[in-house]
Amino acid sequence: MTNLVDQLHHDEEIQVGQQSQGAFEAPEINAFGQNFRDYTNAETERQKGVDEFYRLQHINQTYDYVKQMREKFSKLDKMEMSIWECCELLNEVVDESDPDLDEPQIQHLLQSAEAIRKDYPDQDWLHLTALIHDLGKVLLLPKFGGLPQWAVVGDTFPLGCAFDASNIHHKYFEENPDSKNPAYLTENGVYEQGCGLENVVMSWGHDDYMYLVAKENGTTLPTAALFIVRYHSFYRMHKAGAYTHLMNDEDRENLKWLHVFNKYDLYSKSKVHVDVEEVKPYYMSLINKYFPEKLRW
Repeated sequence: MTNLVDQLHHDEEIQVGQQSQGAFEAPEINAFGQNFRDYTNAETERQKGVDEFYRLQHINQTYDYVKQMREKFSKLDKMEMSIWECCELLNEVVDESDPDLDEPQIQHLLQSAEAIRKDYPDQDWLHLTALIHDLGKVLLLPKFGGLPQWAVVGDTFPLGCAFDASNIHHKYFEENPDSKNPAYLTENGVYEQGCGLENVVMSWGHDDYMYLVAKENGTTLPTAALFIVRYHSFYRMHKAGAYTHLMNDEDRENLKWLHVFNKYDLYSKSKVHVDVEEVKPYYMSLINKYFPEKLRW
């Protein structure tokens, strides 16, 4: 895998300055007329479902559970299919943890990818990263084990150390068994400061699964792309600045690209539909460039 930091940019500010004219403007409200990532409005049925989702996630995602899931799914023995076949399969998925999105997943992927393509026309790796970043949500489907929503989607967070107070619905961590383990209750927990996120056990979900799929199938996407795929749901780190004491220098470089990506991942969720057949040839060319024809999942 190539190192994007050496190959593609010198500084985040320079990269942002290279956006094309007519850059993507982030809307102020989501498709439901609410603020983005608003977890405080419990009036709607959807918000009540989001609240219950995080209660289950915070109780059940433990250090030992994640270790077991990584071992199980790193075998990549569920099926073989192409990236585009997986995109189509994702149409069967609805993310119950997301208060901003109530559309087929492929629309969100293409909305994100097309918005980035408009602003960064020369960074084809970033267009493809947007297309694939949520493909791990196929874990919700029966042929992949039909995992519960709390084991696939939602914000991610480290295990093996104290749960930072900035985590949404932090109160539910009180019922997590790891909250009773003294080894996990300090800021560093079982880790050393600056150990690098690669060495940190993150809550299990679609991010880590898609990272494993891409890496183990020999993608030639740059390291920053894999960082985005693996940590795009780690909002406490890249939005609130939590857990940064665990990062190393490479993480901090790659984080610059995650900040660029996040704008399009979060704020491109809209009611404007992308014509899938019209854009498919372009994304097929990128898939063929960076991935083998068939992947193990």
